[in-house]
Amino acid sequence: MPSPVVVLVVAAGAPWESAAIGRLNDARGVVVLKRCVDVDDLLATAAAGQSDVAVLALEAPGLDRAAVDHLRRHGVAAVAVAPGAATDEVSRLRATRIGVPVVVPESELDALPAAVVAASAPAAEEDTAGEADAVLGGPSGPPPPDPPPLPGRVVVVWGPAGAPGRTTLATGLAAELARRGRRTTLVDADPHSASVAQQLGVLDEVSGLLAAARLAGSGALEEGFSSVQRSLERHLTVVTGLPRADRWVEVRAGVLEELLRLARAAGDVVVDTGASLEEDPLDLGSRPARNQLTLEALACADEVVVVGAADPVGLSRLARGLVELRDRVPGTPVRVVVNRMRPSLGWSERDVAGMVSGFVRHAGLHFVPDDRPAADRALVTGSTLVAQGDSPLVRGLVAVADGLVGPHVPEPGRGLRRRRAGRARPR
Repeated sequence: MPSPVVVLVVAAGAPWESAAIGRLNDARGVVVLKRCVDVDDLLATAAAGQSDVAVLALEAPGLDRAAVDHLRRHGVAAVAVAPGAATDEVSRLRATRIGVPVVVPESELDALPAAVVAASAPAAEEDTAGEADAVLGGPSGPPPPDPPPLPGRVVVVWGPAGAPGRTTLATGLAAELARRGRRTTLVDADPHSASVAQQLGVLDEVSGLLAAARLAGSGALEEGFSSVQRSLERHLTVVTGLPRADRWVEVRAGVLEELLRLARAAGDVVVDTGASLEEDPLDLGSRPARNQLTLEALACADEVVVVGAADPVGLSRLARGLVELRDRVPGTPVRVVVNRMRPSLGWSERDVAGMVSGFVRHAGLHFVPDDRPAADRALVTGSTLVAQGDSPLVRGLVAVADGLVGPHVPEPGRGLRRRRAGRARPR
């Protein structure tokens, strides 16, 4: 005799709870283990590994993609009950965004036991769309075609501890890509010392990252994606970071991944991250990990730009960081930037290149000069380095951007018009 399907229920006070539990208890092969008080109670119970399916109120507070992913990691399938006489498009959309494959209308609770049994089957995750249609009486047929490839690239700027210039490089690189007419989103995902807003003079009362976390929790990030960004220039927007380091707990796992997916669909993305790659030694279930933002960004990266300082301490940290990063993202291209390079250090670019090549196979190696005046002008005025005009530091950033997206080709005729205007001036 097959084992019964063990069910958890979290209804968040919905009127259908008693009727749903009654139908589940009356069904053969289904056992309701617990009526959970809220989503946190559900996640803690699911972590015990004694249940198979969770029946969820689609509008339950705290029910988001991170919660559904937590259930899946512990082998618990999700079935949602939506309010109303039928699952409208809004309910289906929200369920899809938070990763719930099956939705049963409140008016069709008789179908709930069959949906629960189907969700607990081993093949449930392989054909969840077909099961949802079967439960809801929806159309059947071949799955929809895959979406077209996303147009942008996610470039993650990372570097070891010691302020090697991650934020300066990230903001400058994003501004340079935008100057080339490429739609670019700059995302501050540093969980320890977010500073993109301060560096660019953005007086933002609401953190873009926290706003994205709240929208993702309700399944509305896609509709509200434009509201979490601040426009800096014609082609450049910024998602500001955490206002205080202790608020990292408000950003659940999966939020940054969804944010980067949406930003990448619109164009290029440059992400400023923290230095630490350590995983949280305490696995407390639904609670996010401290360095989760950095690790998620690296997992989403199409290319990682690693920044290290050119002094002896900075290069030592860079060497150790490259080894750690190689183990963390072994298949992701790595581009190394040695920052604040200056003749007084006593070694050549060739010496540094030999050291770097011994630790990682890189997609490119760039040297950015120690141009303190240009960096100070940008910092004091709250503007990007590119906006300050030509300088050795900007030329170094241009070389990095060329390595990432290819050399910049100016618009036809623009430089010609400037030269002709210059010749026409009276002497």
